[in-house]
Amino acid sequence: MAYFGKRYHPPGTAPGTLTRPEAGQTFPLTIRVIDYDAEHFDDAGEVDAADCRTYLERPTVTWIHVQGTAEPNVLYELGRQFDLHPLALEDIVNSGQRPKVENYPNQYFVITALPVQRDRGIEVEQVSLFLGDHYVVSFHPGGIDPFEPVRKRLRNGAGRIRARDAGYLLYSLLDLVIDQGFPALEFFGDQIEDVEDDLLQSPDKATLARIHELKRNLLLLRRMLWPQREVLNTLMRESTPLIASETELYLRDCYDHTIQIMDLLETYRDMISGMVDVYLSSISNRLNEVMRVLTVIATVFIPPSFIAAVYGMNFDRHSPWNMPELGWKYGYLFSWAVMIAMIVGMLIYFKRKKWF
Repeated sequence: MAYFGKRYHPPGTAPGTLTRPEAGQTFPLTIRVIDYDAEHFDDAGEVDAADCRTYLERPTVTWIHVQGTAEPNVLYELGRQFDLHPLALEDIVNSGQRPKVENYPNQYFVITALPVQRDRGIEVEQVSLFLGDHYVVSFHPGGIDPFEPVRKRLRNGAGRIRARDAGYLLYSLLDLVIDQGFPALEFFGDQIEDVEDDLLQSPDKATLARIHELKRNLLLLRRMLWPQREVLNTLMRESTPLIASETELYLRDCYDHTIQIMDLLETYRDMISGMVDVYLSSISNRLNEVMRVLTVIATVFIPPSFIAAVYGMNFDRHSPWNMPELGWKYGYLFSWAVMIAMIVGMLIYFKRKKWF
């Protein structure tokens, strides 16, 4: 994940400007409409922005999902038809917003963070939701629609979603987005287990790099997921006819999920912080092991070196003060025997002392 993933207009730009920033990856734009109630289900498929207004004249629940990079003209058209606030549309264009909820006249605007697993790790994508009277408008700038499970439930008539209002549809979308945090944390859990194995076996600089990468990614993930608790708390606390009282119970369950996700996230962050200390201790212990072996080797060879140095002094063999061993027939073998005996004796002594 990037340290700074927010798109923004140049400083001084007028509020509500919908000029799309040039930076960032873009995806094809599709608009899909689903209209339903307890008796019927109508999946209109891909439509134009100008065709969405006709569905609002029905007493049914209408879900309009905008997938891909939203062009300014499309946002202007949707904003005109659904009376979407320009500041909210600007937040859709400038993705990377902090999760929040805004209460506009006869309308709620919600921004959430969707963790998505990629080949290179976890990325966080913005999901923007508008809740109005009998309709929900959702925006996702990525290339893959994350709401297909909800669409499948609507199509099959499974559960209570078809019998509820637009507020329950908003809850269903929020619940899917928030629950995506569990697979993301499972991914990080597997990564942490791998790092723990490396720490116990053979920690190196690559292990330390992975620890810092995990710590950084968890910190960025926490920054994006932490505010979602306040989003759910605001939706539960504020009394509005857009959200039925029976839906508030499900929002509380969704709020509990955010608490569980943050508890797991904080646990993983503590584990990663402890891994840095474990890594430093492992490196220090390994260095101590190496120094201990080198010290034993140096200590073992000091006495033989002394003997070799003494007998390496060549003097006149006829002097009465000369070393008599220089004239022995087996003096050379005797010196080797003494040195080997000293080495073996010291190794046995060190072993009994458990110095190596």
